[in-house]
Amino acid sequence: MPHPDMVRAALERAREAQREAARWSQSRTDEVVTAVGWHCYQESTARRLALLSHAETALGDPEHLHTLQRRRVLGVLRDLHGQSTVGVVEDLPDLGLRRIAKPLGVIAVASPATAPVPGIVCNVLPMLKTRNAAVFSPNPRVLGSARATVRVVRDALAEVSAPVDLVQCLEHTDRRTSAELMAGADHVVAIGGAGTVRRAYESGTPAVGAGVGNPTVVVDETADLADAAEKIVTGASYNNGTSCSSESNVLVHTSVVDEFSSQLSSWGGHLCTETETARLRSVLWSADGKLDRDMIGRPATDLAEAAGIRTARPDKTPLLVLAGDSPLHAGELRDEPILREKISPVLTLGRFDSFAEAVSGVQRLLDICGKGHSCGIHSTRADRVALLAEAVDSCRVVVNQSTMTNTGSFESGVPFTTTLSSGSWGGCSTSGNITWRTFLNHTLISRPIAARLPDEKLLFGAYWGREAT
Repeated sequence: MPHPDMVRAALERAREAQREAARWSQSRTDEVVTAVGWHCYQESTARRLALLSHAETALGDPEHLHTLQRRRVLGVLRDLHGQSTVGVVEDLPDLGLRRIAKPLGVIAVASPATAPVPGIVCNVLPMLKTRNAAVFSPNPRVLGSARATVRVVRDALAEVSAPVDLVQCLEHTDRRTSAELMAGADHVVAIGGAGTVRRAYESGTPAVGAGVGNPTVVVDETADLADAAEKIVTGASYNNGTSCSSESNVLVHTSVVDEFSSQLSSWGGHLCTETETARLRSVLWSADGKLDRDMIGRPATDLAEAAGIRTARPDKTPLLVLAGDSPLHAGELRDEPILREKISPVLTLGRFDSFAEAVSGVQRLLDICGKGHSCGIHSTRADRVALLAEAVDSCRVVVNQSTMTNTGSFESGVPFTTTLSSGSWGGCSTSGNITWRTFLNHTLISRPIAARLPDEKLLFGAYWGREAT
């Protein structure tokens, strides 16, 4: 049982450490961030933590977890490099305005079981860059790897003579301790299931949370089918499909669905028959449509074996495609488990006859799987990209890329993050990727300037001079 004062003591230590960090210069802040980033980026450290987290959960692929950590650390550091987070960060003398950046204080972070190490490190770096303290309440399944990760961070802090209590991990985690931590902190970041995010917003503390959902991707008849298939197979199977940004459903134009299916096969996807689809459904979901937590995050070959599915190349089958004898039609989609969250290397294939059907199908699947999260499209037509983006309730529309780039990519301008907020559509307080900018308070200095009176005629246009009726 946890000590009743555990949360209070952790918060007190964090506040004391943060008071020291609040006095840091920009150069001192950057020195600390670099030290922590370097320790977490080390090949041996990243591999050790990846193996530890996989041993705890059996979720994902150890090699992918290792690569994911190093890539995200590098990406976050790139996004932080050269950014001003201390003192005057904006000066507008013509407006008499000057903006000063200040920390939020102590941030409570509820981190998930999937990719737990990057989930900690890639929150720590921007929080330290903004001179905040962070206390983590990880999913109980990954408490060991979470604490090991925080120890690496604390060792790095000690090396540069920074207070180690800037970053802490609770010794015991459950809903009660997590709720106490959220209520006592100055800010909350919640990554995980809908329940975790809901509790963060109910804590009474300002919070940002990750939206729920998985991407649906459109492939039209103008797309480079080989390129689209490669990207979708890679993204949907990466780390055994455990990312919320792994492609979950794909809608393909009827005229190219057969050719696209062949391309999926050529990149290693196994197209399940109607019978195989039914078997896999019974393995991965219960009769009432709930995911079997013992089966998620496992390799496609394990799922195939459990479902009695014989694949042509068992050693090179990264993805199972729920295609059936006739793929689902976008105009006839109904809420069923195979369209929802999978957390597995499993993709559902559907088709559409017109682009209008594709757009309505994407919105329908957003309604089912989680509005606001993301969707994707493979097409050469800019007008269709614009139409999809205008029509759907999605914070992200990924074009001719894997939707895995949602969390940051060196091949796009999307900032690296572990927290994908989904706006009011997904019940979040903000939309877009949560980055270092979220972790700052600002003080605005305002000085008098020469009067800047507006032109009434310009502002009121055709209404100017009219009498009110």
